[in-house]
This record gives sequence, C-alpha cells and structure tokens, in this order.
Amino acid sequence: MSFRKDPVRVSATVGGKEYILETGRIATQAGGSVTIQLGGTLVLVTVCSQHLEAERDFFPLTVDYAERMYAAGRIPGNFFRREIGRPSDHETLVSRLIDRPIRPLFPKGLPEDVQVLANVLSSDRENESDVLSITAASAAVMLSSLPFAGPVAGGRIGRIGGQLVLNPTVREMAESDLNLVFAASADALVMVEGEARFVPESDIIAALEWGRQEIQPLIEAQIRLRELAGKPKMEYTAPEDDPALLAKVEKLAEAAGLAESMRVPAKMDRKEARKAVKEKILTALAEDPEYAENAKALASVGEIIGHLEKKVVRRRIIEEGIRIDGRDVRTVRPIAIEPGFLPRTHGSALFTRGETQALAVTTLGSTSDNQMLDSLTGDVTKSFMLHYNFPPFCVGEVKPVRISRREIGHGALAEKALRPILPSADRFPFTIRVVSETLESNGSSSMAAVCGGCLSLMDAGVPISAPVAGVAMGLIKEGENFIVLTDILGDEDALGDMDFKIAGTADGVTAVQMDIKITGLTTEIMSRAMQQAKEARLHILGLMKEAIDGPRPELSPYAPQHEELCVNPDVIRMIIGPGGKNIKNITATTGATVDIEDSGRVCIFAPNQEALIQARDMVLYYDQHAELGKNYDAVVKKVLEIGAIVELMPNVEALVHISQLDTGRVAQVTDVANPGDTIKVKVIEINGDRIRASRKAVLLEEQGIEWNPEDTARPARPPRERRERSDREDRRPRRGRGHADS
Repeated sequence: MSFRKDPVRVSATVGGKEYILETGRIATQAGGSVTIQLGGTLVLVTVCSQHLEAERDFFPLTVDYAERMYAAGRIPGNFFRREIGRPSDHETLVSRLIDRPIRPLFPKGLPEDVQVLANVLSSDRENESDVLSITAASAAVMLSSLPFAGPVAGGRIGRIGGQLVLNPTVREMAESDLNLVFAASADALVMVEGEARFVPESDIIAALEWGRQEIQPLIEAQIRLRELAGKPKMEYTAPEDDPALLAKVEKLAEAAGLAESMRVPAKMDRKEARKAVKEKILTALAEDPEYAENAKALASVGEIIGHLEKKVVRRRIIEEGIRIDGRDVRTVRPIAIEPGFLPRTHGSALFTRGETQALAVTTLGSTSDNQMLDSLTGDVTKSFMLHYNFPPFCVGEVKPVRISRREIGHGALAEKALRPILPSADRFPFTIRVVSETLESNGSSSMAAVCGGCLSLMDAGVPISAPVAGVAMGLIKEGENFIVLTDILGDEDALGDMDFKIAGTADGVTAVQMDIKITGLTTEIMSRAMQQAKEARLHILGLMKEAIDGPRPELSPYAPQHEELCVNPDVIRMIIGPGGKNIKNITATTGATVDIEDSGRVCIFAPNQEALIQARDMVLYYDQHAELGKNYDAVVKKVLEIGAIVELMPNVEALVHISQLDTGRVAQVTDVANPGDTIKVKVIEINGDRIRASRKAVLLEEQGIEWNPEDTARPARPPRERRERSDREDRRPRRGRGHADS
C-alpha cells in the first residue's frame, strides 16, 4: 500500500522563462513543502509550526536559507569540508530577503512557532536562487494550514543597455547598472532591496512598477497550487482588547500625561517620561479591586499603552504636521561632522545626525587582505568590505555582544551604497575595509554608516568618484491619506508604516531598502518618498562638502604604501629564490607584502615609505641592468680560452676578453682570473643581451692614464694566425663544380 499521492505541479512563464512549482514529491511530512525550479536551479522550501504554550510579545518566525555546495558540484573549502552550522553572510542576507516580505502577512498574535527553511538543492550557476526562495516560501505557507495574507512573489530587476530584464542570469548581471530585488503581491510592492550605479529616482520607480506587473504569473501559479494541494487553514481570530480595560487605561493614560510624554524631544528623556506614565497606570490598576488580581489584564497593559502612543503620535503628525522631536515632516535633524576624528587610523569620521551617531573608520590593506568566500558560482574575492556594529550601549541597554542578522544586513546595505564610487583595482589596488561603530542610535543608523563611511574614505585619501549620503524615510498612512516623513526617528520607525532607506550621490541612487507594515506601497507613495529623499540627500551632501571637500591628496602616513614595478619575467625565479628564500627575506626585513605575477608585474605594499623604498631596492637588486661606462665589482663565474665570464650583478653576465684582462699581454686567463675571484671591471660594450667588460680600462684609470674608449674594439687575429688558416684552406680539397670537372 502506498502512502504517497501523486505530486502536484504548476508552471508559469515569466520573462520568457518557465518556472515550475511542485509539491507532494519530497518533504511531505512538513506543514508545507514546495520546490521551485528555473533552468537547472532548484530550491526546496518547507514550513513547519507548533503551537505556543505560553504567549509571547513577538511573532516567533524563523527563516533560514542554506546553500548546499553539492548543488553546484563543489566541495566546501573550509577545514571540515562540509557546510558548517553558522550561515555565511550571503545566506544570512537571503534569509532576511525571505523573512521581510512574509512576516507582515501573518496575523497579529498568531500563537504558533513558525520555521521556514530554504535549501538550494541544485544550481546551474546562472539562475539565482535567492528570488526563487522568496516565491517558494510564500507558496509553502500558502499550502500549509497557517493563516496567511499572501501570496507574494520575488524577482530581480536588471537593466542592460537601457533595457529592463527580469531575473537576469549571473552573466547578464555583470553588465547591468541596476540590481533590484523585490517582493510584490497582486496589488503592490511589499519589499525592495537593491543597488544601482547612479540611477535616477524616476527610473527606479518605473523599474519596480514594471517588475511588479511582470511577476504576476507567479502570484497566479501559487493560487492554483493552493487550490490543487492546499491544506485547510486553521481557525484563528486575532485577540481583541477588553473594551472596559482599554477605556480604563486610556483614561488613566490621559491623566498621567501620555500625550505630553510623547512630545519630549530627547530620546532618553522621553523614555523616562513614558516609563513614568506606565508606572502610574500600573499603580492605579493595582489599587483597583477589579484589576488588582487580574494578572492577564495587567500583563496586557504594556501593549495597550503602545497602541495609545502610536495613536497619539500619528494623530499629531496628521493633524498638526509636527513630529515627536518638534520637526516638520521634511526637515533633516541637525548634523555635525568631524573628519579625521581618530589620530592613528588610516581614515576616520564622526558623523552625528540628531541623536544618532556613527564613528566610521577606513583601513587600507594589501591584496593579500582580500576576503575569499565560498559560493555556488565559485570562489569570490572581495576587496571592499563594510562592517556595521551596533553595541548595546548605543541605546543604553545591557545585552550580550554579538553580530546579529540586523548588523549583517545594515552593513551589506551601506556596502552597496558605497561600492559604485570606489576606484578600480588598477587605479587603487588596496583592500579597503570600512567599519561603522554605532555610538548612539535614534533611527537611521545604517544611513549614518553610509555618510560616515564615505567621509572616512575621503579622509583616508581613497580617490572616490563622488560623495554618497543616505537617509531613511517613513510613512504615516490613514485610509487614502498619507504623509511621508524625512529622516525618521527610532520611534517613528516603530510607530509608522514604512522604513525606506535611500542612498546615492547628487546624480543618482546607489542603494535602496524598503520594508513596510501595510499591505503594499503604491507608485504615488514611492514617488513622494524618493523626491523627499533626494532633497534631504542633497542637503546632507552639502554639509559633507563643507566638512571635507573631496578625498585627501595623499594617504595617511600610517596607511600602507604601494608601488608597482615591472621586472624581467626571467628574474622572477631569482626574486622568489629557492623555496621562497629571497621573497621571505624581503618580507621579514621590511614588513612589506610583495605580490609577483608571471608577467613580471610586482606589487609592493609596505607599512611605511621607508619600508617601501627598502623593499623596492631589494626586489630591483635581482633585475638590474648594466650601464655603459660604469665600473662593477664582478665575480668570475667561468674561465674560457678567450677570456672570463663574470657576473656584474644578479642574472647579468659579461665577457672580459683575454686582451682586456690586464694592461700587458696575458698568456693564460687563469694567470689573472679564476672562478670565484672578484675583479673590478668597466662595461665597454652593450649589444642587446651581450655585454663586454674590461679590467684593463679600470687599471689604466687607477694609474692615471686616460683610457681610450677606442681601445675597446675587438682585437683582430694575428697575421700569423690568418696565414696559417690560409695555408690550411689551400691544402683543403676543393668541392663543387670544379671538383666534378676534374
């Protein structure tokens, strides 16, 4: 008896490519299981859930994306030769891409612990698996019994030669000036993450709207799959607050000054004011016989107060156009910039915007500091890295110090924003690492990392093409009315409907990231947000220019120094030496890093200028060229009948003819020179690779006798020698036609 049903398969054609969604063949014990295939790339996404025994104040959704190296026929490059437990940064970033669009679509208060796992089982190294995983995750939840306001589908937009391309291949993306990953429902966009090369805002909006329409067949395919193989949805009704308790808390909050507490401009002062209001409300309820013994009611007070705070802030913005800190909806917080803040780093900048502060530090290294990464498409080398840190003290908290997914995501966004302005490796062959330390946080700390990171690059003397700034935009939407907020605070992020981060130069956008808490975002809202963001960006760029008007003309004296040389490829083996002896000696002596290519190109990275000069001289010692008329202390390498072969310098040899060994006649070469002897000679002729030298010339100069350069001519054969040769030629039998005639 077979327990398996026939698999259910649906397909959709998008951008001329066939996408296949299938369920029922593998992983059938999961709550929902879907494979999605495009070309030779196949991803399995599963969803499982279990009922929560205790209530939590957050939705416990876990999303993990994993790439199996066997999917691309590769063996992991780490010591263990297996996919280790900790996900790579890339896997973490894709996990976030899957999580962000589906999380808001689960009903609030759902008492389920939900886990979504995406595993890449096959990769053709051409079709990317990240956007496929977004679609498959939505489909898996659609098939499960979990309530879900989906479906959504994921896609990537590229632009090649001015033409938009949906889900371009890896090869095509290398030619694209746009890389937008998005998720969309049937009606609107729900998530955006991407980078661009100075693309105008209008082009990005048009591209996203085009992509949303193009992706609709994948939405329809999920609906068909759900109709064919979906499980019955569990019954769930979102909990409602007790009307009597809600009215009681609202009345107490008004008396305790909740509205006034939400007008306190400073974050930490506002936090204390809110805390005092909450304590007054809880004290009053504890003294009320109706609620004193009602633990469940008292536990829900915090959430009710949060709803009231949200209501107060949003109403004030809509009715008065005034925000928590007293600004209007378009004003950027006050900005302070201090480039060169740290005395001994290669480049640094302290960027403060309101109560958000980032200390960005740039460090330069050699090509040996490049980061090597395993990936399905092959080994990846990174010469630019941006790391974002968010220590707990920046928000006045006590927590374990660790790198979270959020920190990895914010760092990746800032890295995308700055990457397009960096010089090419040919022009600036350094490895660049930027670290943004968040010292204070009240919203938009990732965009502070962008601004501070750009300033620190300029302070380090990195020749960037143009400055980049970033700003985070928020949204308050009530019905059909909406207000876009420029440069949002942390509370406005929590109480608002959108977090839309936009970074770029004066000419265009370099990075975007959008998350929303409503069902979707219209083109009108996006256009307004983009326009206000551009105004704010230009304002910030103006302040950055006042602080530091372009990159420093020279690198910091504490930064590594770099020089490139071209040597004869034939001397590379001598520079390296037997077993790397010579190159190791150069490195140990100078502290420099020396990279040698087969073409003869030598890159030297030294800790300072003195070490650079020393390393350069040590390398060039093996690639010296003889100079005509210059004296050398030469070592006799070989003795011939006609003279001696001497080594002027490493890999440079010359012939000292017997006639040039002494001022008088020399009967035998060994009378003057033997192997291993050091003799002083003058270079008297250079003819291509052939060099002639003279000891006689040096001796004459030492005796005060003027040396005649014409004396360097090759000696003619003695007359007797020529006569003996003629006699031999006369006695040689004649051949040819004359011989035949005889």
